[in-house]
Amino acid sequence: MNKVQKSMGAPEITASATKSTVIGCQNATVVDLFCGAGGLSHGFYLEGMKVVAGIDLDPACKFAYEANNGAKFLCQDVSTVTAADLVALWGEGPRILVGCAPCQPFSSYAQRWDNPDWKLLENFAQLIVDSKPDVVSMENVPRLLDFQDGAVFERFVSKIRRAGYKVTATVAYAPDYGVPQHRHRLVLLASRHAPIALEPPTHSKKKYVTVRKAIGKLRELEAGGIDEFDPLHRTSRLSPLNLKRIRAAKPGGSWKDWDEELVAPCHKTQAGKTYVSVYGRMNWDEPSPTMTTQFFGFGNGRFGHPEQNRAISLREGAILQSFPTKYRFVPEGEAVQFKKLGRLIGNAVPVLLGRAIAKSIKLHLNTVGRADAS
Repeated sequence: MNKVQKSMGAPEITASATKSTVIGCQNATVVDLFCGAGGLSHGFYLEGMKVVAGIDLDPACKFAYEANNGAKFLCQDVSTVTAADLVALWGEGPRILVGCAPCQPFSSYAQRWDNPDWKLLENFAQLIVDSKPDVVSMENVPRLLDFQDGAVFERFVSKIRRAGYKVTATVAYAPDYGVPQHRHRLVLLASRHAPIALEPPTHSKKKYVTVRKAIGKLRELEAGGIDEFDPLHRTSRLSPLNLKRIRAAKPGGSWKDWDEELVAPCHKTQAGKTYVSVYGRMNWDEPSPTMTTQFFGFGNGRFGHPEQNRAISLREGAILQSFPTKYRFVPEGEAVQFKKLGRLIGNAVPVLLGRAIAKSIKLHLNTVGRADAS
């Protein structure tokens, strides 16, 4: 038994405690590991499924998670969660375990081959083996497929297959499911009963939700401005130089559109010339670029508003992650912090992608239930 397995423990749980008594989605309960602000959980919530708990090490997630998902938030390192903990949370019906382990070790933005967080996938796999949920979903960046030449992902899949799970994995494109954002995500679905397929795309390329459709009707703001009716619709300030730069930027363009005197010295080097996505504006008539935790900064990517001379607001970032506008991220009257909310919003699973995962699991459980009843 390796160190990760020892830290997870292997509590003795009787078969009756780990096997659900009802198949069919109506009595299913969901636990979300690495839940963040609740993007994945909210997809299940919108599908009418019972989310009972989200677990994450970041205490900043608590308000947003509990205020929007009808579930409790447990501030806990997932590596310390045991199968007994999960069994105590689930109900008597089908048990669903979902999660998005931290993406940073595998992301093309900040890939770190020595980052210990990738081992959290091993914790996740061991929890599945020990707690025996009926259905599992794991969502992550596609680069996970290549991490350590695919060995990390293959170990995850092999471990749960040996435990009796039927596993499918696909790379989903978020605009295919109504998310107004260019974003590819690896979606793994596993069941003890039968294979699960991710539902077919709901949007063709001609029907993709564009930046214009998503945020085009929000109130106009200047850099550093705040909408008096929506405290999340606020933008970061820009220096005089960056104001000149964004005025020179074209929709869908980058710093390469600027006059020479506006170009940063680092972008005049041979290496710097390859970073063409920073200091850019979004294009009205396409989905947005991939949201990061720094989307509120003009210099952090192609996060300039298509038309207004500012970076996108926190609210606009949340909408581009397909969070409903009524989703509450901070208690009323509490100060809004850009870095804190940028992290919560940018790290989230897009809600509509989460909902596609929930629909797929819901259909699977109902199909299995009908087969068992016949």
